[in-house]
Amino acid sequence: MSAPDLDALAADLVGRAAPGEGLEVAVSRSTSTTVRAHGGDVESFTSAESFGVGIRVVVEGRVGFAHAGSFDEDVVADALAEARDNATFAESDPWAGLAEPDGVPAAAIDPWSPALAAVSADRKIALALDLERATRAADPRIRGVRVATYGDSAAEWAIASTAGIRATSRATTAFLSVQALADDGASTHSGYGVDLGRDPDALRPDRVAAEAVREATRLIGAAPVPSARVTVILDARRAATLLGIVAATLCGDAVTRGRSPFADRLGEVVASPLLGLFDDATDERSPGAEAVDGEGLASRRTALLEGGRLRAFLHNSSTARRAGTTSTGSAIRGARTLPGVGARALQVVPGDGDLDEVLDRVGDGFLVQSMHGLHSGVNPVSGDFSVGADGLLVRGGALAEPVREVTIASTLQRLLTDVVAVGGALEWQPSGTGSVPLAIADVALSGR
Repeated sequence: MSAPDLDALAADLVGRAAPGEGLEVAVSRSTSTTVRAHGGDVESFTSAESFGVGIRVVVEGRVGFAHAGSFDEDVVADALAEARDNATFAESDPWAGLAEPDGVPAAAIDPWSPALAAVSADRKIALALDLERATRAADPRIRGVRVATYGDSAAEWAIASTAGIRATSRATTAFLSVQALADDGASTHSGYGVDLGRDPDALRPDRVAAEAVREATRLIGAAPVPSARVTVILDARRAATLLGIVAATLCGDAVTRGRSPFADRLGEVVASPLLGLFDDATDERSPGAEAVDGEGLASRRTALLEGGRLRAFLHNSSTARRAGTTSTGSAIRGARTLPGVGARALQVVPGDGDLDEVLDRVGDGFLVQSMHGLHSGVNPVSGDFSVGADGLLVRGGALAEPVREVTIASTLQRLLTDVVAVGGALEWQPSGTGSVPLAIADVALSGR
């Protein structure tokens, strides 16, 4: 079933709305392939096709939701009946309701590659096997590869509602990733490489292998170091992880419930003037690019941090009503879930220079290669931040001794205000974030 057919199905279901009933239908179809290679063989090959119909019913502030994993008429009809039944048991929510058209036109983007459908299973398998082989052969210190993976997906969806929403979207993605293992006789160190694009022709296997090998081998001989206060340098991937945590605290659900350290700071300076951050799912370079959000509203650019000042929070229609503002087109959802809210294509405003130039500007510090315990070590309500880390010391702008089993600690608030360098080499991450290297001063490093 193509996107126009999905649109017709969604519209047909909306046409069954009862008087006084708000009805929203999201319909999706996706195909995906995952190939995992290990030890020179195919460890697993998975190809799947999935279907989804999500139905939201709103009656006098009461919301009912149900979903179906099939387009079968009887199954979909049962889901509609279940959603209506669920609404009768729900508590009334004054902020509940469907998204209303806001007049913002959808961007003319189509993050879809028709070439993906023509890629054979044999080529997908070869990409994973060749990546593992290249990683093993790149350096004699590589003792193994934990896994080499090729993956892709093609997803189409449509949404329609009694409020007048009617929209479709589609996207393809393909990726390669590998985890390399280096052994120094005393311990094993891992390195990770990844690349992504709209189809396999956009992937760079040599770069993926080189990245994983570099990360694994440069930690050979790593040991704890004495505790100190240091300037921490995050490469683009690790910076994206940190900024993703920050973005979650700027989402309407956290803000309207008072569960964000920035909830009452709109308009204030909360970060270094060097740091600019925005969300823009209209940028086709991002893996998260889509013309519309999870409620069918047009995607748009939303500035979060400008010159260090907090300019906006991210909202879907429900959190916007609660906050007394308008949606930022930031609804995220699958057909099997109600709309949530979140960053869809986060992006840092680039500064100057690549990672090496940032290291040179910093002089002395600690380059973080991996962070551990993010779920337990970060409190998104208070902003407390304390995580395990491995990486390398930096002396005179050059990489020095490898370091393991240390802890870096601060708060999200201070990490933002203490940014002292912003790189200019934008890199897109699988999360959809476009990030650059960052340097953050005066971070507590706890070692031996």
